[in-house]
Amino acid sequence: MSQPAANAPADTPQLAAFRRRLLDPLKQRVFLLSQLPAAGLAGVRVQQLSFGAATVTVPFKFLTKNPFRSIYFACQSMAAEMASGVLAMMHTSTGAPVSMLVVGMEASFHKKAVTRVAFECTDGEVIAQAIAESRATGEGRTVRATSTGRDASGDVVAVFHITWSFRAKNRA
Repeated sequence: MSQPAANAPADTPQLAAFRRRLLDPLKQRVFLLSQLPAAGLAGVRVQQLSFGAATVTVPFKFLTKNPFRSIYFACQSMAAEMASGVLAMMHTSTGAPVSMLVVGMEASFHKKAVTRVAFECTDGEVIAQAIAESRATGEGRTVRATSTGRDASGDVVAVFHITWSFRAKNRA
């Protein structure tokens, strides 16, 4: 993995602690059911989280399927958004408070999703840089993060582009 940009925060013990908490199966389930109940009930899970990347899975099961016997696009959207969102949450969890909001989304679907799909986002360094810049300047920053979903055989099922807005909160 490449090194973070010069102005981006380094991987710190606080970020490592955030990752450990989120990747603990029991704590993750409690978090999802209390904060994102639809994703929790659907079985969306964070599988991997590092400074620069995250992988989130969505299963093919009764609660996630559509009448066409594939994973409903909204369930895929939840997992794709969460792949970039957990990176943003991790990078906003330390330091001055930062607001984060999804302001746009584009998706393209390439193959019918009939197995567990893993969405990977590798834009953590770009997200960290935007958050650092917003904290430094007090101005908003946007990032267009890409989450690519692959099925059990490794084929690309869908690609989502989630546009995030970050703005450092006023300290007044």
